[in-house]
Amino acid sequence: MTAVKRVILLISTLAMGATMALAQAQPAAPAPAAAPAPITDADIKGIAAPGADARLKGDPDGGLTGTVGDVAVSDSKKGLTVADVVNQVGQNKVAINFTWTLITGFLVMFMQAGFAIVETGLCRAKNANHTMMMNFMVYGVGMLAYWLIGFAIQMGGVGGVANLGGAAPLNTEHVITLFGKPFGIFGQHGLFLTQGGTYDVGVMVVFLFQMVFMDTALTIVTGSAAERWKYAAFLVSSFVMGAFTYPLFANWAWGGGWLANLGTNFGLGKGYCDFAGSGVVHAVGGLTALALSMIVGPRLGKFTRDGKPNAIIGHDIVIVLTGCFILAFGWFGFNPGSTLGASGNGSLRIGSIAVNTMLAGMAGGFGAMFYMWMRYGKPDASMSGNGLLAGLVAITAPSGFVNPVCSVIIGLIAGVLVCLSVEFIDRKMKVDDPVGAISVHGVNGIWGVISVGLFADGKSNYGGSWNGVNGSVTGLFYGDAGQLVAQLIGVVTLIGFVFVLSYVINLAIDAVIGQRVGAKAELEGLDLPEMGQLGYPEFELKARAVGAQ
Repeated sequence: MTAVKRVILLISTLAMGATMALAQAQPAAPAPAAAPAPITDADIKGIAAPGADARLKGDPDGGLTGTVGDVAVSDSKKGLTVADVVNQVGQNKVAINFTWTLITGFLVMFMQAGFAIVETGLCRAKNANHTMMMNFMVYGVGMLAYWLIGFAIQMGGVGGVANLGGAAPLNTEHVITLFGKPFGIFGQHGLFLTQGGTYDVGVMVVFLFQMVFMDTALTIVTGSAAERWKYAAFLVSSFVMGAFTYPLFANWAWGGGWLANLGTNFGLGKGYCDFAGSGVVHAVGGLTALALSMIVGPRLGKFTRDGKPNAIIGHDIVIVLTGCFILAFGWFGFNPGSTLGASGNGSLRIGSIAVNTMLAGMAGGFGAMFYMWMRYGKPDASMSGNGLLAGLVAITAPSGFVNPVCSVIIGLIAGVLVCLSVEFIDRKMKVDDPVGAISVHGVNGIWGVISVGLFADGKSNYGGSWNGVNGSVTGLFYGDAGQLVAQLIGVVTLIGFVFVLSYVINLAIDAVIGQRVGAKAELEGLDLPEMGQLGYPEFELKARAVGAQ
């Protein structure tokens, strides 16, 4: 045997011995654990509830309240079963989500008070009653239109809302086929909240929440056309917007329509994404406000003969900024409430969404204040308030998809953008907007839609998908250029469809009943000619006869 062979044999022997020693040192693999015994009805029945005597002594720490004794029993003869416990868990989850969604809907409804006093304060005292009445009755007119037909158009084909127990009757969408792909156009269930099985507890929650969003869009228009809009025309225009214009775009974005399906149909990110409505609510309202303001024309005295704008100062900056605070408070319903729940499917993001909302509003207020300070030498109160609102509008679409740093950036840009936009609309477009609604809601609503396509960080994870596409919404800066394309298609649709349709509808209303009050009524103030009562009776000047004591 050669030396090489002897070495190889020795190495092989040593390796075999080491392997056998290691195998002996290893403990034997444990036997697989026995599967746990399933929980049975008998196990459940063995859990005792606190006795009546214990409860009579009070329950200071809560340990005796909310126990097995509070689980609803489906059959008293059988007693408590596993099925009862499981059903109670499911109902509790839905009940949490019902309660959360309803409370946030109530907050959004209270925003109506904020809009009312912001707009009234930015107008002159002689129009206070008229401006408040528009903001008051837009709630009733919009709700009537939405209940009759608008809700069915918007949500009648959404396909259900998992967080709210399904809302299964909202299941019929009118679809057309283009480019070999299905395009949802409008829903078909929900007329009068009865048609198509929509007399349903989950559907009622969806209706309330979506109704107050719709009403927010409608009330934006009242500010831009204030101090010269005929009250009868306001009623008709608001009804049509609540019944058709708003619901159509909202269906395309939120109701299972074609914009939401740009991801599934064409691979553009997760489709058009608008978490709480920068586009659906604010841009729709702002663009409608632009169309109407162009039709009714500027207030008398707003522009000089050579086209230079004159400042027409509102009568009460105190209630303006008070209204801004009310709106900022209500926005905690607007954005976090758009999870439609506080339990399941990523709904714990409500904390992040609330903080993003707060930060963007703060940044918007700072951005507007510093811009006005640097440009004009003084911080402007009304524009600072509009900056706060602009930041809140801009964060509304991305609030559920971005991080706090991006929220501050979005809000800061919005605060400067609203100042630039107000100047441009006033001086270049020659459009009179007494409250800056077009800039706050229209321009910054569009900015909010675009910001989703830029800043969404891919961390939201709402049940693992959005608009039927797996994964989280991710913008250009985090790697998905397709999302920005989807958002830009939404912007083009807002301008090309919503603005044009609103202009045509309001032009028709102008031709039939007239949109604008007469010059005499406008100069006098709309409170008496239109409403029959002054908002501030003590402001009325009464002529006295010569020599009267």
